[in-house]
Amino acid sequence: MIYKYFGPPGTGKTHKLISKAKAYIRIGTPLDKVGYFAFTKKAAKVAKKRMSIDSDKLDYFRTIHSFAYQQLNLTNDKVMQPQDYVNIGKELNIKVKWYDKYNKEEIFYLNIESPYFKMIGRAMNRDITIREEYDRNEHNRKEIKWHILNNLDQNLKEYKRIKNKLDFNDMIKELIKKEDLPKFKVIFIDEAQDLSPLQWKLFDKLKKQADHIYLAGDDDQAIFAWAGADVNRFIEEPGKERVLKYSKRVSKAVQEQSELALEKIRGLRRQKDYYSRNYQGESLYINNLDQINLMDGKWLILTRTIHRLVNMTKELKKRNLYYQTNRDKSFSVRLYNASVNYNSWCRKKILDEKELKDIEEYIGAPQKEWNSNVEWFEAFQNAPLLEREYIKNMIDNNENLDEPARIWLSTIHAAKGGEEDNVIICLDLGFKIKKSIKKSDDKNDEEHRVWYVGSTRARNNLYRLKANKKSNEYKF
Repeated sequence: MIYKYFGPPGTGKTHKLISKAKAYIRIGTPLDKVGYFAFTKKAAKVAKKRMSIDSDKLDYFRTIHSFAYQQLNLTNDKVMQPQDYVNIGKELNIKVKWYDKYNKEEIFYLNIESPYFKMIGRAMNRDITIREEYDRNEHNRKEIKWHILNNLDQNLKEYKRIKNKLDFNDMIKELIKKEDLPKFKVIFIDEAQDLSPLQWKLFDKLKKQADHIYLAGDDDQAIFAWAGADVNRFIEEPGKERVLKYSKRVSKAVQEQSELALEKIRGLRRQKDYYSRNYQGESLYINNLDQINLMDGKWLILTRTIHRLVNMTKELKKRNLYYQTNRDKSFSVRLYNASVNYNSWCRKKILDEKELKDIEEYIGAPQKEWNSNVEWFEAFQNAPLLEREYIKNMIDNNENLDEPARIWLSTIHAAKGGEEDNVIICLDLGFKIKKSIKKSDDKNDEEHRVWYVGSTRARNNLYRLKANKKSNEYKF
């Protein structure tokens, strides 16, 4: 029997799965007969923690790829890493970048910034040939040429064969071929709307041997179609359905605003009526950051593109605001720590060799020439002036730089699953996105879902920041 939970933002679909898993264990279901598959490593760890059982005993609480890694007895040296793709790109004169190492953002899909590798990965996720993927005509014809794509695809396969390495999709393919997979009494799959056709193929094999399966997800939050996810399969999968109706996250204003994006979806969608928190909140359109007080409270600033995110970092720095991204804090932590240690040295505290060396590098003179009557800002002449000013101004504004920042900056995709009291969502679409959504209704629908996900990260208040160019703005 298959049970499906449709969970709008904050309605507790993961909580529902965990409650069901605990119920099965209470009635005597062996732990090795319970399979729980999450979309991210972080989510799998959270699920284990919520079970209130020794995590070592929950061997099948994993991501799907971790499950494949385990079942295939792989080691890290047998798995493709970002540098492997860079190496291949260099050989073929194809530019390759990556923003994060494997699973820094902890998602199924490797974050390689190359339209060619993305298309190859998408074809594998969709379980189709590279030619079939190319002929879907969803790509930018100026970016991708067939002869280059085909050559890269062949070279990638040969590279993996010679190096005896698998990528994430290869793992799933090999696992599907395996005959002796664990037989589960019950299987739980969270964020099922983000499964790709290849992963659904593995699901079809596992479900044949399971008594009960619980799928939880929200088709309105399916934003990984760019990587091959198949939201329609989740919607259409037969099962006993239930919509979770009470959100513990979004305010009334946020709910009303976010649903404007859903009204634009033309394709297949499961209608879901749910109740917001009993809190009004606000949703406002703003022209610039000066219209809100970022000096108080906790904030999440979301952008649709990396380019807009980079520009936003500059805006925040100009305002001497302390923020964080997936990469790190907004300032040089090494310089800040050196300034703190220098102040301690001025108070006669004994420092270790590394601390002294860092200070010496920034001052540009040996310790015997240091002057304890000179403030660090003046003493650190070898440190960039703008960085010194930025750190000093934040300290003067009473920001605690030792603590996590009150302001978090992220793309919408990287923030999926996150939430904050106040959210600023930058409405800039970006030229490539504008062009891609004209190709099909499916692309349009996915874009509306992206903005729905972004807006529902807000617990209390949502601020829609106008685009730099009106013509490039998402119309809420």
